[in-house]
Amino acid sequence: MQNNYSDDQLHLAARLYYVEGMGQNEVAKFVKVSQAKVSRLLALARERGIVRITVADYEPRDRELEARLRVQLGFSAAIVIKAPDGLSSDDLRKTIGLFASAAFESLIQPKGVIAIAGGRTIHALAQNIPESRNKLPVVVQSMGSVDSTVSTFDAQEIGRMLSQRLGGSFVAMNTPAYVHEKKMRDALLALEQVRVVNTHLNQANLAIVGVGTLDNSVFIERGVLKGQDIADLKTAGAIGEICGRFFDASGKECATSWRDRVMSVELGQLAKIPQVIGVVSGSDRSASILAAAAGGFLKGLVIDEPGARALLEAAAQSDAAKSKTKKSKK
Repeated sequence: MQNNYSDDQLHLAARLYYVEGMGQNEVAKFVKVSQAKVSRLLALARERGIVRITVADYEPRDRELEARLRVQLGFSAAIVIKAPDGLSSDDLRKTIGLFASAAFESLIQPKGVIAIAGGRTIHALAQNIPESRNKLPVVVQSMGSVDSTVSTFDAQEIGRMLSQRLGGSFVAMNTPAYVHEKKMRDALLALEQVRVVNTHLNQANLAIVGVGTLDNSVFIERGVLKGQDIADLKTAGAIGEICGRFFDASGKECATSWRDRVMSVELGQLAKIPQVIGVVSGSDRSASILAAAAGGFLKGLVIDEPGARALLEAAAQSDAAKSKTKKSKK
């Protein structure tokens, strides 16, 4: 194909197409070439610098909603990502991961200790966090393995990936997330390698967690929670779940036998970590997020814009209900 087009031809083609808005068929007539060659002319114009395409800055975050979340829920950090209507759940998670990653990376302290949980949205975020060999964190798995299969969305896989991207090390919790009896759980906790994991969790300055519900939990999805467990948790008022720990609307861990069989960071440990950031997508977890914030073990949030609006609306309704109850008691 001819490549020795003159700059005048390239300038003319580019002007007609990009400035005058002509179609390629019309451009071909003016430049006296076949329509098939117009695309090549335009490509050459870009290669020679005759056409320079710029894109105006796009602000992917909703700063107003972020400020409202910090004020209304007391979060120390809030990252709200704009999301077009009609995105699939998978595309929504990818959007959050892509646009929240740079802001989230700023929360990671050099040589800090990061407690990491599993989840699809956390995975989307972690794989987009910019590589940085000067962060050098210790990344600690905050919950045991859900079952015998390991997916890319589990804590151990995300933790390994994140530590590699940041030039750090990874500490694995090589236990099941759930055992059948308290005696077995206590025996595992006494193991030296598990005590080492707990020591690191106690030293964490940042935790990255998902926020689930009794209906939308990895333990139900993968068949770990059985019928009686679910019934007991419902009776106990379970409204949310973080790292396998189910809690009620006030943010207190539900007192069921499940609590004594989970191998994960405890809610009390999370409460002592300076930055505990929930990474979620969708609008179905508002009650869980509010309960976790009330319990003092969720201190920040990465979420999509529709999810943030639903959360703020739920918070306003909750505040109004509390105010009404107080008035009725006077």
